[in-house]
Amino acid sequence: MTPFSLHRALPFASLGLTLGAAAIGVAAASDHQDTPEVELNALSDMTDVYAFPSPTAGRIVLVMNSRAFLTPAQSPSAGFDRNLLYQFKIDNTGDAVEDRVIQVTFSGSGADQQVQVRGPMAPGVIGAMNNEVASTPPALSGRIGTALGSTGGLQVFAGPRDDPFFIDLEQFFRIVPDRKPVTGQLSQLPDQPSASAFRAAGQAVNYVAGFNVLSIIIELPVSDLTTGGNPRIGIWGTISR
Repeated sequence: MTPFSLHRALPFASLGLTLGAAAIGVAAASDHQDTPEVELNALSDMTDVYAFPSPTAGRIVLVMNSRAFLTPAQSPSAGFDRNLLYQFKIDNTGDAVEDRVIQVTFSGSGADQQVQVRGPMAPGVIGAMNNEVASTPPALSGRIGTALGSTGGLQVFAGPRDDPFFIDLEQFFRIVPDRKPVTGQLSQLPDQPSASAFRAAGQAVNYVAGFNVLSIIIELPVSDLTTGGNPRIGIWGTISR
């Protein structure tokens, strides 16, 4: 096993899912450039985690996004941090402790970078500290920016994608003024906003429109994540060094 000490383990989006015939209930959160550490290394900045049913029955899609505010000009040569361990963690017993993990690592650089995916498997280490890369060979590997895998098994894509999150930053900083930047146009917003300072309904501006993120997208059979006939699972993501 290769040890990874904690750089940043972030349950930015924790999702509770009931899979199968029942409806899906989701609790999610998003965060872009939320601490000084990730502003120093944008590749460690997890923006969102998503999980949703595949169009193919009996399968699930997991998505982890990082590297906020990636411009179209930067995207063709953008790659993941090869010193980071990206993990999906799955609880299938309802105790909020991971029972399965999917580990994603990278080698090389730029558009020729290679992705390696291990799992789903039992975690070598439980929790956010001292995570380890499993010594087992990758279940799937290949070049980023390409669709990898088989139709019935594990499928993976890793690379730039349009940021799917919607946020009106100007309105957000008026509601939560302590997050307001100290420079730039948004720093000029009033500290004490009034009702008239807000835009009319339907006039929100999506400030991340036109920006990309680095996405890790995994599709696999639901049965690879569940246990004992229990269709409910919890999913979260971590990025650690």
